[in-house]
Amino acid sequence: MGRTMDEQNSPVRVRFAPSPTGHFHIGGARTALFNWLYARHCAGTFILRIEDTDRSRSSDEFLHALLDGLRWLGLDWDEGPDVGGPCGPYRQSERGAIYDGYRHRLLDAGHAYERDGAVWFRVSSEPVRILDAVHGPVLRREEKDFVIVRSDGSPSFHFANVVDDLSMGISHVIRGEDHLSNSSKHVELYRALGAEPPRFAHIPLILKTSGPGKMSKRETGSLVDEYRARHFLSGALRNYLCLLGWSPKDDREILPLADIIQCFDLAGINRSNARFDEKKLAHVNREYLRRLPREEFLAHALPVLREGMGPERIGDGAYAASVLAICQEKVRGLEELPDFCGHFFLAVPCWEEGLRAKVLEESALRLEEFLAAVEGDCPFTPAGLESLVVELARAGGHGTGDYVHPLRFACSGQSVGPGLYALLATLGRERVLLRLRRFLGREIQDLDP
Repeated sequence: MGRTMDEQNSPVRVRFAPSPTGHFHIGGARTALFNWLYARHCAGTFILRIEDTDRSRSSDEFLHALLDGLRWLGLDWDEGPDVGGPCGPYRQSERGAIYDGYRHRLLDAGHAYERDGAVWFRVSSEPVRILDAVHGPVLRREEKDFVIVRSDGSPSFHFANVVDDLSMGISHVIRGEDHLSNSSKHVELYRALGAEPPRFAHIPLILKTSGPGKMSKRETGSLVDEYRARHFLSGALRNYLCLLGWSPKDDREILPLADIIQCFDLAGINRSNARFDEKKLAHVNREYLRRLPREEFLAHALPVLREGMGPERIGDGAYAASVLAICQEKVRGLEELPDFCGHFFLAVPCWEEGLRAKVLEESALRLEEFLAAVEGDCPFTPAGLESLVVELARAGGHGTGDYVHPLRFACSGQSVGPGLYALLATLGRERVLLRLRRFLGREIQDLDP
């Protein structure tokens, strides 16, 4: 999709301006993503600006976590506090002299006045028309004057926000819908300073998973770090976040990043609020896992497996790599790997005794037949094992399922998992023999895991 005529005629400069006063929230990540995508779509500039004038709540710890979270999501910035740029400083706490200059301009022009030690902006009381890229024309009017510099000399949010956007040449302000009510203040400040406001795009709020209300930072699942800790893929989270309030014209859900950048525009942003759905995110994450190249999947999965099982169990990784290779298509998330395939690294799996008794009662003879066959010279490959089961089933007048289900439980302790024949071949003949014998009560001595 090409750029609009307006985008072609003027350089696009957008910004993400978080406050380092808490953990990185999903809503903030979505706002950063929309700005980043628009900048990349338009070959523009993405600016990171830190709004840290609230010194009592801002911390370097939160700032470092924020920067790390943005990098994890793949959202690099062209100008910012650690990369520099022509419009710095990029931390509000370092821009005091700039705010002082603009404060004097407003006072000298009669647009502001001092009262009770603070500086107040004199509103025009005329209606302000805001042309929003998402909501269309919005008409608002400020009823009363408001503070732009507090009595302690610190700039208010509205004043610092406008001064920063103006001095940094911001062309488009893409932010949450909850800031739409602030826009009339900002437009009045722009006009008082003799400047045209940027184009606004107020994106829909993210609602919590169930019930009314915006997703807050206090809710489980609302922080980016929670998904990092649970080993979600950053690309999957980024893909899901872009669909919260925006949709491509072809309605795809799983999109390569290059396609998202090519398709993303402000016209595709929805007006209605978006509801966060962790089940949908998990689905997107699973699709990303399935589509990873094998080596990349192993690079993500092996550390999770070692963490969950202990590095001494996993060994040099060759066997673990073969296990993970057959699990990639089936596992729903990396955090499930220790439970999903942990049995591969035990001497025998953990059988639920009630189910074990039931399987023995119904299928002991089938298991004995299979055990006797693999104690011979049966080819221990997926194809060879499948042929064996088909032959046993035909000879005994059974269905293959009469062997598959009890064999899966006896050899893994689970009712689901990778394909049975790949599972057995990966375990190898000796492990399978040991497990079947132990399951059937042939070997009762204690075994070290």
